[in-house]
Amino acid sequence: MRQSFKIIQASLSLIAIVSLISCSSLSPYKVPILQGNIFEEKDIEKLTEGLTKDQVQFIFGTSLIQDPFHSSRWDYYYSIRVGDELLDESKLSIFFNEKNLVDSWIIENMKGAD
Repeated sequence: MRQSFKIIQASLSLIAIVSLISCSSLSPYKVPILQGNIFEEKDIEKLTEGLTKDQVQFIFGTSLIQDPFHSSRWDYYYSIRVGDELLDESKLSIFFNEKNLVDSWIIENMKGAD
């Protein structure tokens, strides 16, 4: 009786330890999180000097950041993150002239800027 109790106790302890180890090695699925206005190379190729604000908004959508002190600049930002890992991060700043036409733009890939 005592011998069988020790075997059962050892078996249960082994099962508990194996269960804990196997659960700790599994990681849950992490959903990719996309934030901001995602713009691709094909969208950038459509961007030319002289486009109106409406045309820019049609291509890229409403700008994420609208600075009240710089109404002649629209900033588009996006990031793609899975869990704690940042996969991609970019910023597009479009500058308009006094006639509200595209004058210039700057693209920053900020992923490497830690």
